[in-house]
Amino acid sequence: MSPTGLVRSASLILLAVVALAFPLLVSDPASTNIGVFTLMYVGLATSWNIMGGYTGYISLGHAGFFGFGCYALGLPLAHLHVGGGYAPFFLVPLAGLLTALFAIPVGWIALRTRAATFVIVTIAVMFMLQLAASNLIGLTGGTGGLRFPNPGWSGDVFNDPFYYAMLGLAVAAIAASWWIRRSKFGLGLLAIRDDEDKATAVGVPTRAFKLTAFVISAALVGMMGGVYGYYVTYVYPEFVIDPTIGISMVLMAFLGGLGTVTGPVLGALLLEPAQLWLAYHFGAIRLYLVFFAATFLLVILVLPRGIVPSLAVLLRRRLALT
Repeated sequence: MSPTGLVRSASLILLAVVALAFPLLVSDPASTNIGVFTLMYVGLATSWNIMGGYTGYISLGHAGFFGFGCYALGLPLAHLHVGGGYAPFFLVPLAGLLTALFAIPVGWIALRTRAATFVIVTIAVMFMLQLAASNLIGLTGGTGGLRFPNPGWSGDVFNDPFYYAMLGLAVAAIAASWWIRRSKFGLGLLAIRDDEDKATAVGVPTRAFKLTAFVISAALVGMMGGVYGYYVTYVYPEFVIDPTIGISMVLMAFLGGLGTVTGPVLGALLLEPAQLWLAYHFGAIRLYLVFFAATFLLVILVLPRGIVPSLAVLLRRRLALT
């Protein structure tokens, strides 16, 4: 294994140990709440990267799949009269399946376009979902919101089950990203990113590969949306189908490094705690949105390749000089 690979493996092992032990070492609910949201964005950024990072198709509408997954879990819980506790977690895969089924026709249409047109189509789908959720009052509750069952756990341990649920989904997203990156399927996606026309010419089934990556990405995002809905217990269309959620995924992947396994993880670990701290202290004046915009500009100007690829290049140069 190369030195870069050793560093990445050691970092991931250390990160896994810290992640597993975090609720046991830190009992403060405010801190574990930050842990829940940080892990959620680790999973979201990684899931988005499976589509945006590996194929080069930049979607700004993935918040639509996040909100769809939220309702895809909340509505069955309400209609089946499922109570609180751990039972709703067993229906989270159902939210992922329903989101995947919804993503198939969306991807089939959207992926017939490229570049800026694809970005616009994904944004349009997101806002269409938001409008639908707001106006289908009999189904979603509209702007009045949708209630999830009360988990029923006491305040001192309330965050822990959601923390480990988000951790499990984040690990699943990272494992899927790792497998795809090293498979023939992943090589096909990277070929599409580099030159789609040439990839088609050499026999890569570009349409099928793009749609598969799109559906996998959407399904993972949908499951995290479902867990989020159960965590906050009451959801509104404008808050779960929120463009800021989608932009956050993109920014975290860009910051860490598009098309890498560890890049989106690093980006989420750096940005989400900082964003939450700013939201807690300066939420009234929306300063965290200025922070996001400034960070995005800084990444584009200073680290266009992201942290992980930039550090990898620097490490190779240092090793070459020794």
